[in-house]
Amino acid sequence: MLPSRYRHGRIRAAGRAVLRSTCFVLACGVGTAAGAIDYAARDVGDWTVAASKDGQGCFLTRTYDRAGDTTLLLGLDVDGANHLSVLNANWSIKARDRLKLDFRLSNGGYAKHAAVGLRSDGKQGFVTSFEAKFPAYFARSNDLHIARGDVPVERLNLAGSGAAVAELRKCVAAQRVEAKATKPRKTRADDIPEDPFAPSASRRSGK
Repeated sequence: MLPSRYRHGRIRAAGRAVLRSTCFVLACGVGTAAGAIDYAARDVGDWTVAASKDGQGCFLTRTYDRAGDTTLLLGLDVDGANHLSVLNANWSIKARDRLKLDFRLSNGGYAKHAAVGLRSDGKQGFVTSFEAKFPAYFARSNDLHIARGDVPVERLNLAGSGAAVAELRKCVAAQRVEAKATKPRKTRADDIPEDPFAPSASRRSGK
């Protein structure tokens, strides 16, 4: 169950974090761009898990068979940041619009939570970020209800989200290991020996 401070909907997403989420959604996608690990997209029930093409995280998606084909995307970065976006071809929200939405999971939610409008793959929607525990709450929930005040936005079935989030974490862990393995080593100045305390280390004069 979510802590009461989140159930009662304290706004947690700062504008900077939400805008960063927008950049993530626009950059993510299945691809082989430099930095992406060799992780083949895979289906986990009704969900698809894939590495982002920028090599900075992974995401899971699900498209719902309804008017406008609503698409839900949950991204997780190697640094632990998360990004949730929901898009629909029939929505009129514009990119960069700022709004506050209510999110209700099975055991709690977030009221008047900041989100930013975006357009991606011919659909319009929004993106937002939550605290680090959100993927765990998402994984344990059966449904996600979203509203704009008194206006319902979406009611999404999250069946199978537990297994999907578990696979998402595996993908991110693999990316984190890959990033460490391929991180270039910084070169030292030419006059600094690799081990300056070794007996054989020569002393160089600046004269």
